[in-house]
Amino acid sequence: MGASDAFVKAARRLSIPEAAPLGGELKLGRRQSRTYAELGVPARRRSLAYADLMAVFYPPNMLSQPTVTDTPFECPEWEGVDDAQLEQMEVGAAASWEPTLERAIKSIVSIKAQCVRSFDTETSGTYTATGFVVDAENGLILSNRHVVNPAPVVAQAVFVNYEEVELQPVYRDPIHDFGFFRFDPKKLRFMKLESIRLAPHKAKIGMEIRVVGNDAGEKLSILAGTLARLDRTAPEYGMGEYNDFNTFYLQAASGTSGGSSGSPVLDIYGDAVALNAGGSSKAASSFYLPLDRIVRALSLVRSGEHVPRGTIQSEFEYLPYDELRRLGLDMTIEAKMRETYPMSQGMLAVKTVLPKGPADGSLHAGDIVVAINGKPTIDFVGFEAATDSNVGRDITVSVWRGAKAYDAKLRVGDMHAISPSSLVEVGGGVVNNVSYQIARSYGIPVRGVYVASSGHVMGSASLWRGSVVLSIGNTPTPDINAFAAAFQGLRQGTRVAVRFFALDQPYKQKVMIMNVSTHWHAMRLAHRDATGYWQYTELPAPVLSAGADVQTASLPSLPHTLAPADSVWPSIVHLDFHIPYLVDGMKSTHYVGPGYIVDKKLGLIICDRDT
Repeated sequence: MGASDAFVKAARRLSIPEAAPLGGELKLGRRQSRTYAELGVPARRRSLAYADLMAVFYPPNMLSQPTVTDTPFECPEWEGVDDAQLEQMEVGAAASWEPTLERAIKSIVSIKAQCVRSFDTETSGTYTATGFVVDAENGLILSNRHVVNPAPVVAQAVFVNYEEVELQPVYRDPIHDFGFFRFDPKKLRFMKLESIRLAPHKAKIGMEIRVVGNDAGEKLSILAGTLARLDRTAPEYGMGEYNDFNTFYLQAASGTSGGSSGSPVLDIYGDAVALNAGGSSKAASSFYLPLDRIVRALSLVRSGEHVPRGTIQSEFEYLPYDELRRLGLDMTIEAKMRETYPMSQGMLAVKTVLPKGPADGSLHAGDIVVAINGKPTIDFVGFEAATDSNVGRDITVSVWRGAKAYDAKLRVGDMHAISPSSLVEVGGGVVNNVSYQIARSYGIPVRGVYVASSGHVMGSASLWRGSVVLSIGNTPTPDINAFAAAFQGLRQGTRVAVRFFALDQPYKQKVMIMNVSTHWHAMRLAHRDATGYWQYTELPAPVLSAGADVQTASLPSLPHTLAPADSVWPSIVHLDFHIPYLVDGMKSTHYVGPGYIVDKKLGLIICDRDT
């Protein structure tokens, strides 16, 4: 790679010597040896084995985090008030949880929702959660992404006085765990609606908080805690599930459980400092999403504007300087970064790069991010600000790899474009395009048709949830439009070969036979429009065959010593029965068994009742 203006600008800003062009080794002089005491002993990395939820704890002091004593915060009413006036206001009596919670619970709602179709990482079913009003005038409620849900949902909000309103999902972030519902404020007739203010800057280590929400389905629970970390790695909920990444999380031992997703994390003045998202199944630890990106998205959703979200299809991790030295970070760069950002104790490094994405071949795992477009970048917020503001344009990412500096010119993609908003229903099953979430979990390209729900037609070919369809017959299926066209070109009652692979074995392709039938279920295409509503369109069904094709079978002959089996043998058949609906106490949708031809002219077969 040639010399880069972007990295040169960053180097000058940090006073890094320009002794060598980028792509070559920087001649910064020999690194002097240090004593063991100067190196320091890094904190031991500990991990907890996961069952339902797995939590990985990194060294706790990766950031020099502000505490309540380092950066005091004040009630909005106190701003501009001098010390003498504060004494007259009896400050000690002013800060109390009782009036704060009494005011806040009017803005917190219990959410009842039903996911009517499996889609992407979500499965159909009912669930309860929490949300809170962030814009009373426009009727906007903030909750988690896995509550707002990318799938078709029907949701209602129940306020503290038991008034119920219908909710319409209007935005769900492609990556981070937040989204917005909209409701009609005029439907609330017996309560004055108030909003909870978002204050991400007030989150401090040691701050006393309250998590208020529908914890364990109790409609209203108030859980206490103290913020212990601001730099926790995003929690992992399992392979193939929704997982947040490229962000820090906050952590406190508040012991939240199911139903509290989307609860506000309140300070003593009633401001939300974070959004509750998940918790550990092995401890009382709860995990909260920072509000930095939420504040930006809220301003755009409130005005009805599109929320730009850019991506280079790469995952990053924040590493402390001692680990970055092992990756080859030069001491001169570290010194200048520490001087420029004294509150930070690390930098971003590339963790994974999706194949066939914008950064594939340009960035590699272990690359240390130094600057973007010539501006030094050390955290997730700065990196996302650069990608979100350059959707569809090129950016220059300056990285340090080993002992050399490199520049990567990357085209920023639209994250919404690789987050599916359409599905196809066929034979009781559901398919959608492979999403960024699924691709990131299994390290595959963002392309192909993902089976979210199999149904009896795709189930006949063992196309279970978690499969990616590559072709139907000899027709490739790179997306759901090609999938629908290929399926429509088939004939009812025929059998066709389907090529696919399971996500847990992406390099092992399989070929199975699928029975084509849309007799019990119509074939439909659904698309989520800009307002959040799903629009359904009936698709033409496969052509009905004029009659059954004549087929012949050759059977091996049996010796006469096995008589009379030699005469019965041609009449034995194998039955493979798939049921579209469970009725009359049946426990399975798939049965197999033997049958016997009793009338070859009428095509009658006798078998046991189960089969």
